[in-house]
Parts: sequence; structure tokens; C-alpha cells
Amino acid sequence: MPKKTRRTVLMAAGALLATALFVPVVVSSASAEPAAVATPASAAQPDIVGGNEAKLADYPYAVYLTDLDGNQFCGAVIISRTAVATAAHCALSMSRTKMHVVAGRQDKRSAGGVDTSVSRTWVHPDYTDPGQGDDIAVLTVRGNLPYQPVKIADKSDNELYSSGTKATVLGWGRTADGGARSDFLRSAVVPLIADKSCTSSYGNYDPAKMVCAGYEKGGIDACQGDSGGPLVVGDTLIGIVSWGEGCAKAGKPGVYTRVSAYADDLTREMGARILR
Repeated sequence: MPKKTRRTVLMAAGALLATALFVPVVVSSASAEPAAVATPASAAQPDIVGGNEAKLADYPYAVYLTDLDGNQFCGAVIISRTAVATAAHCALSMSRTKMHVVAGRQDKRSAGGVDTSVSRTWVHPDYTDPGQGDDIAVLTVRGNLPYQPVKIADKSDNELYSSGTKATVLGWGRTADGGARSDFLRSAVVPLIADKSCTSSYGNYDPAKMVCAGYEKGGIDACQGDSGGPLVVGDTLIGIVSWGEGCAKAGKPGVYTRVSAYADDLTREMGARILR
């Protein structure tokens, strides 16, 4: 089955869950504008709507990417004062000269924060397709981002990837399949899933490069517009929203780039950019 990339957080508040819920819709990575891509009917979850707004003060490193007209198409995360990490398929979906990074703006309708262009892009050299892994990139911004960077998980943080660990995924996106995008940052808590279980869900799952998160019965996930956004435990970045099948479908968890596998790459790239 063709692999799909994710592009928005659809949040839902459940009466029995003390977390922000959101339902994913999937789109092809071939387009930078999710609205232009048809979503499979099987991805619809019309009964999961609404959700909880997240405070940017709690997640100052959460940012989003826009085109020149200000249309948000992916998420990203601040890793240094001059660089953000995102998904490779996001970095490649649009020309660098047409891409902007927006930071410090909880409400997309506001004029606050920083809106800056991208001066340089690094995409993992082995990336070919989200379903094959290596779905990670670093964007250098013009000027500085005056916000707290996220801590990057490395190989010493294995315990953060233990099955059952509760992680938070962040993003701006549609609040229902095919509905309007949220104007506000939203969050949802999802448990990490054992590699063996994820392999049974996706035959191409690679535990060396990916990590799965979600609920067995579905209903909570990342979606259209959230690609490239952060999956964190506390303030430590453990994943980048990458791909999945359907929209919060049972037995089909969200798949994220395993950040600890690329910690050296991220550290090198953000350091190299500071020196330039």
C-alpha cells in the first residue's frame, strides 16, 4: 500500500481521556499544499472533532512553515537560534526561496512572533521516501529565533523510546477531515508502541529509523499539515511527524522519524549554520 505523509493535527477531547485528541488525515508528499491533495474516504473520522489549544509558552520551540502567501503547510521545531528541524518531504515540497518559518505565534491570525525566510536547506542524503526512513531535514533561517530550542534526544536516551511512554505531538491543522485548519497551536498525548507491534502494522517499518505512537483503537494521531512537527517527551525531541496510513485508524499508528538516530546529523548541521 502506498505510504502517505501527514500534514495536520486533528484534535479531539474525549470524556475519558485527559489529553488533547486529534485525528490524522494523510496526503501525498508530492504537494506542498495539503488542500490540493485528495484524502482517501477511509481516512475520515467525522465523529472526532474539536480539541484543546496548547500554550506556546509551554512549547516555545514549536513552529510552522508557510509559503509566500502565508499558507501553513508543515510543522517544524527550533533546534538552535538559527535552525529548525522538519521532515525531509516538507523541505522538498517547496522551493527554499518560497518557504518561510513562523515562530512565536500561537495564533496564526496574529502578527506576533517572527516570520523569516530560509537561507539554506539540508536534507538527509539517504532520503527517498517517508516510508523508507531518513525523513529529516534542517532549515537555516535568516536572522535569529529568540525562543528556547528543544533538547535533541540522542543514543543515551533509549528509555524515552520505551513502549508505553507518553509523548506529546504538536501542530496547527484541520479540526476535522476536510474541515478548516485550526488557527491555534494544538497538542495531543500518544503512547509509544513497541517495535514488534508497529512492524505488524507496517511491513516497511524500520525501528532503526522510525518510532510509532498511537492508541490500539485509534482516534488520536497527527495529520495533514503536521508533517515535520515535533513529538516530545518533556522538552526532549524524540520524533518528527512523518507518515502513516489512514486517519487515526485502529491498528495504524502514526510513524515518526526517530530523532536519536539522527542526533549527530542535527548537531552538526545546526552547528555548521551558526558558524556561517
